[in-house]
Amino acid sequence: MTRILALALVAACVTTTASAQDFGLSGSRSLSFDLGLSAEIGPVYPGSDDVETSPSLIWRNFSLGPGGGAEDGLGFSLSPSLGMVGPRKSSDDADLAGLTDIDRAYELGLKVSYGAGPITAYGSVRKGFDGHEGLTGEIGAKYRTQLSERVTLWSGLELGYGDADFNDTYFGVTPAESAAGGYDSFAPGGGINEAAISFEAHYALNPTTAILGEVRYGKLIGDAADSPIVQDDYQPSLRLGVIRRFSFGF
Repeated sequence: MTRILALALVAACVTTTASAQDFGLSGSRSLSFDLGLSAEIGPVYPGSDDVETSPSLIWRNFSLGPGGGAEDGLGFSLSPSLGMVGPRKSSDDADLAGLTDIDRAYELGLKVSYGAGPITAYGSVRKGFDGHEGLTGEIGAKYRTQLSERVTLWSGLELGYGDADFNDTYFGVTPAESAAGGYDSFAPGGGINEAAISFEAHYALNPTTAILGEVRYGKLIGDAADSPIVQDDYQPSLRLGVIRRFSFGF
């Protein structure tokens, strides 16, 4: 958790520094983002057919300027992108016997979004630290439905990708691991590794705080799906949490 908060501070500083440049913004400026906590039910590790419940930090929906940014259908938005991949330990699952343990990975990068009415398209890229040293990210689009003043729904489509270092970390099998665990050696290349659909609901408790619920249904594809350590291509997850909108003028 300490490292996540440290990455968040660094990213916020980068964003604030960028805002000091003249990118066509005029008048008063502001930095806004959502921060919250959630409980998530999802695969024990990428490719697992077992699930676990774990806490997670929500830090997203950044915007600069007087408006709400791309999430509210207001054109382009450039913001930090944070990610985290949980550790993978052979002691967690019998299917991991013989495979090298992987530390928790922290990811820091950028996200560009474009909002046009209820539709938001986006792409992100992040560099990993600790657990993996590769590049990863997503491209996708979301559609916003405003059911009432309090209830907002988002439905989305997304493709995840990773470079060779990322995919090899989570889906590769070295000759030594093959000898120890019995899996065939496997060296995946970089590229698209997952396709997913998601449905998210926000219930506003007040103008700045909301309850969030999200169902995500992903499917591993490409070299990731071909990995001998993948027990199930389908990777569903469920998240429930509380988020708060923070805004700072400068």
